[in-house]
Amino acid sequence: MAEERGTEAWHDHDHDRTFQPDIEDSAPGWAELQAEAVRSLLIEKGVVTAAEIRAELERLDSVEPALGGRIVARAWTDPDFRKRLLADGTRAVTEFGASMGDAELIVVENTPARHNVIVCTLCSCYPRTILGLPPDWYKSRAYRSRVVAEPRMVLREFGTAIPDDVAVSVHDSTADVRYMVLPLRPAGTEGWSEAQLAALVTRDALVGVVLPPTP
Repeated sequence: MAEERGTEAWHDHDHDRTFQPDIEDSAPGWAELQAEAVRSLLIEKGVVTAAEIRAELERLDSVEPALGGRIVARAWTDPDFRKRLLADGTRAVTEFGASMGDAELIVVENTPARHNVIVCTLCSCYPRTILGLPPDWYKSRAYRSRVVAEPRMVLREFGTAIPDDVAVSVHDSTADVRYMVLPLRPAGTEGWSEAQLAALVTRDALVGVVLPPTP
């Protein structure tokens, strides 16, 4: 579900706080305990083996954010692919050998009038098959709560200043729907190859907290 946060301006003197990107050191929560209970039950019932679970985790660990960069670079250089990506991200990424499993991928496009940023307010739902493992700050309570309430302030703490006349939309990922940002192509990259363009796209740009650098 996309959550519109408008173009409200936030001022440094109104929010004298420091972003804390680390995961809180706390006891396992309800969701973690439930996940472990389900895992144990599936193994006990013979639905899946511990080795299969471990192999899947290793596969996810091996995914690099570079795949997301390649997808964005193709969208920047191929208008037809860009249309397919925005219309049906789940299907479009299969052209790169990526699968979203049971989840839907929605790709939201930055424009001169709108900037998008991704969060999962409940836990850490994230397009892992495209971006790899989520960073610690994405899973922290500080980010999950603050980016919804004060997105411009949080973005400034990442070094990203969004002009007041540009709307900021916050998109809340769920177990069924994941989001990825299609950033604006940086000026000065005309004639660049897909490989050169992909190198500009970082994981954080695909979440929306930073912008690809201008060469």
